[in-house]
Amino acid sequence: MDRKNRQSDYRIEPLGANHDRRDFSCGVNELDIYIQRQAGQDQKRKLAAVFVLTADGKTVAGFYTLSAHSILGAELPLELAAKLPRFPLPVTLLGRMAVAQSLHGQGLGEFLLLHALERAWLGSRQVASWAVVVDAKAGARKFYLQHDFIAFATQPSRLFLPMKTVEKMFAT
Repeated sequence: MDRKNRQSDYRIEPLGANHDRRDFSCGVNELDIYIQRQAGQDQKRKLAAVFVLTADGKTVAGFYTLSAHSILGAELPLELAAKLPRFPLPVTLLGRMAVAQSLHGQGLGEFLLLHALERAWLGSRQVASWAVVVDAKAGARKFYLQHDFIAFATQPSRLFLPMKTVEKMFAT
């Protein structure tokens, strides 16, 4: 089955009580514990918007979180920092993202990422956001760099994608 057909088997929806998170395993303990124990609390307290990838409306095949955040322009590459104001810049934080280990290699991570980017762009039309920022977990830095994210000057595992770039992906 090709990637596009495989992705069409899934939908992405806000985390709800109907989603069974107990057995989710992506291979990164920190992310497994987060979705199993913390994600629901973060969503209830409005600390993160949690979205799950599911085929049946119950089983969690993957997830991502979005939150409001801010960064300092001085943390960015010099050529960008020189053009930006010195006050904190509003951004959207892609805080956590994972796909179940049994589904790795099927393009579902990219599917989740594109969904998260589109949701961030749509949100930026209501509440300003200069970029999407991610703190790449173990082994994920290469994935984000392949999707045009740019490393912060001061923290190589912290990456960003300017909202202007995201907008070009989705604006009609």
